[in-house]
This record gives sequence, structure tokens and C-alpha cells, in this order.
Amino acid sequence: MRIRPRIAPLPLFLVLACAAPGPDGPATEDRRYLLERVGDAAIVQLYADGFANLTPDEQLLAYHLSNAAIAGRDIYLHQRYRHALDIRDVFEEILTHAEGVDPDTLARIRHYAKLFWINNGPHQNLTTRKFAPACTPEAWSVAAHAAQRAGARFPLAEGEDLDDLLSRLEGPVFDLTLDASVTNKSPGPGQDMLLASANTFYEGVSLADLEGFTEAYPLNSTLTKTQAGIEEVVWRMGDGADIPPGRYADAIAEVVGHLEKAIEVAPAPTQEALTHLVRYYRTGDPEDFRLYNIAWVADSETTVDTINGFIEVYVDPRGQKGAWEALVYYTDPTVARQGSILAENAQWFEDRMPSDPAFRKDNVTGISYRAIEVLVETGDSGPITPIGINLPNDNQIRANHGSKAVSLANVLKAYEGASGGKSIGEFAWDEEEAARSRSHGGEAGDLSTTMHEVLGHASGRMSADLTGVEPSTLVGEYYSALEEARADLVALYYIGDPMLAELGVADDPAALQRAEYESYARNALLQLRRVPADQDQLEDDHMRNRQMVVHWLMAHTDAIERRERDAKTFFVVVDMEAFREGVGRLLAEVQRIKSTGDRDAARHLMETYAIPVDTALRDEVLARSKALDLASYTGFVMPELEATDSGFTVTYPLDLETQMLGWSGRLPSGR
Repeated sequence: MRIRPRIAPLPLFLVLACAAPGPDGPATEDRRYLLERVGDAAIVQLYADGFANLTPDEQLLAYHLSNAAIAGRDIYLHQRYRHALDIRDVFEEILTHAEGVDPDTLARIRHYAKLFWINNGPHQNLTTRKFAPACTPEAWSVAAHAAQRAGARFPLAEGEDLDDLLSRLEGPVFDLTLDASVTNKSPGPGQDMLLASANTFYEGVSLADLEGFTEAYPLNSTLTKTQAGIEEVVWRMGDGADIPPGRYADAIAEVVGHLEKAIEVAPAPTQEALTHLVRYYRTGDPEDFRLYNIAWVADSETTVDTINGFIEVYVDPRGQKGAWEALVYYTDPTVARQGSILAENAQWFEDRMPSDPAFRKDNVTGISYRAIEVLVETGDSGPITPIGINLPNDNQIRANHGSKAVSLANVLKAYEGASGGKSIGEFAWDEEEAARSRSHGGEAGDLSTTMHEVLGHASGRMSADLTGVEPSTLVGEYYSALEEARADLVALYYIGDPMLAELGVADDPAALQRAEYESYARNALLQLRRVPADQDQLEDDHMRNRQMVVHWLMAHTDAIERRERDAKTFFVVVDMEAFREGVGRLLAEVQRIKSTGDRDAARHLMETYAIPVDTALRDEVLARSKALDLASYTGFVMPELEATDSGFTVTYPLDLETQMLGWSGRLPSGR
């Protein structure tokens, strides 16, 4: 599970962070964070400090793990949309053979390509809806033919010429009604959410087709409807002997090749985890993935680490299939203290949860916390990145072996470096609220994120009445949003607790509580700017979670008032005690739903308080955000590693196009 940034307001101008640390330590020169704006997206450079302090073996390990992360990113592109790889190749070939292309058409193609790269395909990451180029199909075709004359090599199927290829892709690229949503969990009456979603986890399969069908590979397979019934196509490499290759075998083989090189230089605990991961990639066997996760959790002291595999289930409408992702990072020991203290005292918080004691853990096991410096994120975790992660997702492993929580320190720093902070003045009710946010909001947000990951996702247990079944299979498409809400509610419930001062993680919990409650309510309003004008429901689980919490509190407590002034709407926290009391009640109910797998209650919460969009309020927020020139979301350009005579050094492309074309092999990548 992961936490996404709640807001990331960015101004149009380039922002420089004064006297920022240089690439590997002390302050050297001003650092560019915001590189450009592309439509409603901001593109920001991510920096990784302290890499030079790693040992030569740690640097080499990071290098091989980074190559593994880059090698697998095409898996996720195909998972999101069956035409995505061909679309990408056509646009990248035009960009790299542009000598005879009309400049205006080329600018429009470049704009589309940047949005495609940020979102890993032609569907927007948060809204899940398709976007299209601003040029015509005819202009696109003329550009492609000009690129072909300049030497472009297009992904032609057998027997195809360029015109055939462009005709085949015209609908997937330009028709917004075709494959309109990558994930559609609420398609409307009479429609099936699997058939209405453009991702490739299911091919011709409806929910009704899956009744009575048991998956042998629930996390890592495509379900395809054939004349003989449902076929389960496993995502694996095969072993060259008894186990045949499956889907994504070639890409997985490239990932494995880099992982095997990483194993050669990794410390023993990391070697054990990566060996299980390689075995899993060969077999696809869920048991091998379970062993990998157990070994990965146990490897809690290694400086350089990775997350790599089919992990999060947000893209799947059923919440079962894992999207491929990879992160490579190393520990920042100076920022980890706060989370480590919370992890060490997790049982104290667990024992005082407002939920039924039957749904609390008697022995919170093995939570480890790190603040990390990210080197690269691909697939489901990049270029649009979370700010916090807690894994593994398997409830049994969490209960018996523990979990790892990480805060992405340099991602948070990049958001701060690129943010103009304009939204506070516009959406805060008065200057007193704005001042509280400016003085305490950053610290409150950091602490809330840490508590979300360390305490929230690690808390709670399944009902004793549930044996041999995961609650996620019972709750279905509502589970991921419900789990994110539960973690948020834990953070909201405890952020003002005096125990935080006793533990030394907060000097003034009451001040942080006020700032965080006001920010949380304000964010439910502000995040509506991410909802397109033609969309009347939410699909993103993180947005659903926050809308549900705030609107439930507004319906069931006197904590938050909806006020208007000068034709502008504000969500104002007016009763702190009512806010926390309501959070406690809602947390107890959400924990009950998760622990018992109560799908009907989950549906009621989400369909009443989370999924429907107040379109008039959305339109107002869009207009206010447009006036401030706020970006809706952010994509990051990753650091890159460059070999030197003495090891490796971190370099910064400062350009999304250069990095993406380099990773595709169309420009030198520096790898």
C-alpha cells in the first residue's frame, strides 16, 4: 500500500530552491526543481543526495537494481493498455526523426508524448480517462511519413505498411470514446467493470464469467475467455525446462539478468530476498512470491534496497491483479528517527485503537521504517510517484513477519522545492488558518504520512471467523480505497495525542493536529481540480478515500462546516473534538468492514460519500485553480547513474524527453 501526495500546487514559472544541497552533499548552487508545465501536469527533477557516501559495492548494487527497474517498465505500459507500446514507438520515432515534420505538428506530438510518458500510456493516472493529441489524424499521418523518409523504423506487424499501422492505431490514439477508461470500477447500470476497463488484466472476461472460477495465480496472471472457458495466462519467464514461459517472458528475462548481477554484489540478506524474487519471476508461483516477501521484510538493515514486482492492485477493477513496478533507493539515516520511534512503540497505539479489540493485533510484529533517497521509480510507481509506501500487502505476512514502511524523503523535498504554495491563501477560510498551515502544515503533513505508513497500514487484524480467505476478495473493488482510508484515519486519530510529545516525535501535537485537520478538510475541496469537466465520479482510490472521510465527517458530526464567501466555497474545521471523535467512530467501522470482509457496508461508504462528484463544486474549484495556475499532478525526471573510473556518480537529465528516449534506446541513456 502507498500514500499519494495530497496536493502539489505548482506555479508556471521555473522555481529555484536557494542554497540547496548539491548532488552529493553540501550546498553548491541553486537547484532547478520545476522543469516545465505540460497541460495540467508539472514536470519536476528529482535529486538524490548522499550517493557518494555509499561503498563501491553498494553503488554497484544500486546500478544493477536501477537497470532492472528500467528493463521492466514496458510490462506496465502493456498492462495499462494493449496498444500502448505501439503508440509510444510511433510517437518516439517521429520525435527522433523530425527533420521534415511540420513544426506546429511536431510541437503537438511532443506535448502528447510527454503526457504519455508521465502517465505510462494514453490514460491519465488519476482520472483513468483517455487523452488525445491536439493535432488531427491527418497531420499525425503526414508527420509519420516524413519521419519514415528520415529513417524512422515503426512497429509494423507482419504484412503491415505504415498506413496500415496508422489506421490500426488511429482509434486507440484519437477516439476518446474507445477504451475510454483504463480502470472503471463504477461503469453504470447494466455495464461490467471489467469489460469497461481498458487494462489488459482481463481479455473478453466479465465478472459473471468469473463466478465459480478459482485463480491459481491471483496476483500475476491475465484471464482470457476462450471457447474452452477461462484461461489463466501466467506472467513469468519460465525456467527453460519444466516451466514454460508466460506473458512478459522476454521483459522479465531482462529484469532477471540485472537482478542476477545485483545478487553477486549484494549483502547476504539482500541476496536471499533477490534469489527468491528471481525464482518467482521464473515460476510465477505465489509461494515463491510469499517467500520473497518474507525475506524482503527480514532484510531491514541493508542500505540499498529495491521494490520490484507485480505489487499494487489499484489498476485492477477487482483489486486483485498486481501492476508491475520498481523502485531503487538507499537509506537516509538522518530522517528516519521519527518513524523508527513510532515503529518501536506501535503496540501502544494498537492497544488504544477505537476499533473492536477483536480486530486489534495482540503483537504488532516487525515494522521497520526508513526515510529513503529514491534513485529511480518505474512502472506503477513512476514518473508519478507516491510519497510513502508500506509493504507487503499480504495480511498474513504482515501479521506473522511484519512490514517495511518507507518515506520518500527526496520526493517530498522535490515537491517542496517546486511548490509555490498558492493554494493555501485561496482555499483557507481566513488568514489565521493560512498562517497555521504555513507554520505547522509541513511538519504535520510529514508526521501524518509517517503515521499512515508505519501505524496505519500495519494495524488491525482479520476476524477469527475468516479462515483461508483474504478480506480483499470479499470487499472487491472497494478494498484499496478502504485500506487507504483506514491508514489515514489512524494518522488523524493519533496526530494530536500527547504521547507523541512524550516519545519525542512532535513538540506540539495539538498545533500539528489543528493544522492537519484543516489541511485534510481543505484537500477534499482542492483535489476536485483533478476531476475533468466531463467526469461525475471518482476512480482513483486515494481520492475516494479522502473524499469519503471528509464527507462522512460532514454528514455525521459538527466538525466541518461548508461555508461560502464571494461565490467561493470553503470547508472549515469548527470543532476539533468532534473531528477526532468522528474519526474514531469511522475508524472503528472501517476496521470492522476490513476485518470481516463486509462488502455491503464498504459499498455504502464509498458510493454514498466517496464516488459521486459534486459537479458544480468541481467546476468552481477548477476555475479557482486555473486562475492560480495550479498543476493537477506531477511527473518526475529521475536521477541517473553514470559510470566513472572510481565507481558511479549521480547525474540529472533536467529533461523528461531526454530520459524517456534514452530509456527506450533511442538516445544515449547514460546507463
